[in-house]
Amino acid sequence: MTRRARRDALVFLAFAAPNLVLIAMFTYRPLFLNIQYSMLDWTLGASTATFIGLDNYIEFFSSDAGLTSLRITAVFTLLTVGGSMVLGLLIALALNVNIPGRTLARSAVFAPYVLSGVGVGLVWLFIFDPNFGVLAWILRQMGLGSPQWFLDPQMSLVMVIIVYVWKNLGYCAIVYLGGLQSLSQDIMQAAQLDGAGAVRRFFSISLPLLSPTTFFLLITTTLNSLQAFDLLRIMTPTGRGTNTMIFESYLQAFGGYSRAGYSATISVLLFVILIVMTVAQILFVERKVHYS
Repeated sequence: MTRRARRDALVFLAFAAPNLVLIAMFTYRPLFLNIQYSMLDWTLGASTATFIGLDNYIEFFSSDAGLTSLRITAVFTLLTVGGSMVLGLLIALALNVNIPGRTLARSAVFAPYVLSGVGVGLVWLFIFDPNFGVLAWILRQMGLGSPQWFLDPQMSLVMVIIVYVWKNLGYCAIVYLGGLQSLSQDIMQAAQLDGAGAVRRFFSISLPLLSPTTFFLLITTTLNSLQAFDLLRIMTPTGRGTNTMIFESYLQAFGGYSRAGYSATISVLLFVILIVMTVAQILFVERKVHYS
């Protein structure tokens, strides 16, 4: 190795080593410790733990609670990702029109995304209150009764899905808006001269050209939905009907069960699901993306 190469290597280590050490300490070390804890029968706060191997994993996949958590996670993720992306695209199409006040409208649409999930959850708790909430008052004016959002597990899940989509659709709308504004106007004008209507131009030209944006949003919104916690914790503290995997992990450790080992097991499984879904999207979904 030449003197210059050694110097460049030392400079690289000087800049990279602190970051690598921090990543190892605060990312990879907790990850491997969590895998280790998932194989223990450990009560939170206890000074001792018993090694039980894969028993926690077997319990999760063989218990009704574990399978219910998987089902709720799948439903929540599918509906929140699909709802946010579809509504976000429709709003982006509306905001892409050159009309007065569109800058203010864009800010208003994006604002909920940057708000605290705790604050958003508290406000929507009042809206959904079946006795004194705004939604209950509107339904009473229409001669209808308010659903039991907090007592019915299915309605609780519907409630948090609605709020989560409302909070995050602004992110999808702004990203889609950027994608729409980057489309070549020459192609659109040529298609219009050929007699293609607005609907035909959207499905035949705009939507395929937006596939890189859609692919990006599919990955990011899926990861965010699988890790959603703050809204669920605030709006449904006990998790009846809304116990996604990450929320179930919290409940098992800090919700009265104090099962730290079992909680770590759910966290490891969620991590594996995140990795598998991301890799699958990159390997299979990206093949349908048009980058030019």
